[in-house]
Amino acid sequence: MDITVYPHRFGGRVRIPASKSHTIRALFIASMAEGVSTLDYPLDSLDTRSCIAACRKFGAEIEEIYEDGDSPDRPRILRCLSLTGTAGGKKTAGNAASEPVVIDVGNSGTTLFFSLAFAALGNRPVLFTGDAQTAKRSAAPLLDALAALGARVESRAGCIPITVCGPVRGGAALMPCPTSQYLSALLLALPLCPVGTGCRLTIPVLNELPYIRMTYAYLAGHLRYDEGAALPVPPILDGAAEPADTVITITGGGKFLPYNSAVSGDFSSAAFPACAANISGGTVAFDGARLDFDDEQGDKVFFDFLQPGRLPGTLDLNATPDLLPITAVLACYRSGETRLVNVAHARIKETDRIAVMCAELSKLGADIAELPDGLVIRGGKKLTGGVVDGHGDHRVVMSLAVAALGAAGPVTIRGAEAADVTYPGFLDMLT
Repeated sequence: MDITVYPHRFGGRVRIPASKSHTIRALFIASMAEGVSTLDYPLDSLDTRSCIAACRKFGAEIEEIYEDGDSPDRPRILRCLSLTGTAGGKKTAGNAASEPVVIDVGNSGTTLFFSLAFAALGNRPVLFTGDAQTAKRSAAPLLDALAALGARVESRAGCIPITVCGPVRGGAALMPCPTSQYLSALLLALPLCPVGTGCRLTIPVLNELPYIRMTYAYLAGHLRYDEGAALPVPPILDGAAEPADTVITITGGGKFLPYNSAVSGDFSSAAFPACAANISGGTVAFDGARLDFDDEQGDKVFFDFLQPGRLPGTLDLNATPDLLPITAVLACYRSGETRLVNVAHARIKETDRIAVMCAELSKLGADIAELPDGLVIRGGKKLTGGVVDGHGDHRVVMSLAVAALGAAGPVTIRGAEAADVTYPGFLDMLT
């Protein structure tokens, strides 16, 4: 689908969707818990659909409950998800059938990585597939770690199709984490191993620390051991150690308590309408956003970037790689040179976001260049209209749509349907 965005002032009341990171963590915890959980106002998006489908394959019973929108022009809203969990996978753990369970993760990398770890808990093979974009995302470090811990793993050079069959038996594994999702996957899954199972992880590279803090917050709230033990928090999360060679020990015998709460609003999504208003001269108020600045979401820092005088300069985006596309757009509209650095892992997201944002913003006349680990933008030059490609990446599509608001002419974006992965309705609202 192609859309054309015309320059105009954007503003008004904006409903921010729930956080994808929170929604997917809550879904997996609720699916593995004993008893019934209720997720109020989760993210309703393509990625959530992929995660729900995966959790059902693991045995969770999930009911979707909707309510009408709060005005005639708003569609019905996913009010809550009611889940009956599997008590740590015990419902399916005894099924040793040789025919694999097939899980299609669609475009959701988070669902893929988390599901790989949970699949390693059982003794039935699980075959993972997904779309063409997900097929380019390697899970090799995670798969190597699962194999070292006793699971059987088959893959195409670390990419889907991937087959995983447990059970994990414990031991030691080395796992570099250019994406935090590898470590979050094991932190969520390995405590559900049998009592006495010990797993020692050495992490020589660890990016995106806020997402690891988020995962530990979920474990603190929902993981319990019969003997009252808790999962130790590594010093790195308190700033008391460097990321290199982090060592984490995870013991089995844990269980998840049900999840019963509203899902937090998404700062990653809020960045797009906030930037749209900022560069077009409008103002926004967030309606029902549940944006909590005490939340572990690292992307809340974007609201600091919007403050006068915050750009230009050098911004370290290691903890917040998802902000690279929209921050590059913001920098185009600020005078002076902005350098986005220490974010080489943005190249292994849905696309190589460093190369893609450089190429597409260049088509609109931006003065922008690639760095090995980021971008350099010399802002203050008005963007032109033109035709750009979203590359099937939701954050690229939304960033280019925002960039069009302050351009000299209309911008046509190819492959715009990708925005529905995390923010359904955003393009309708913007255009």
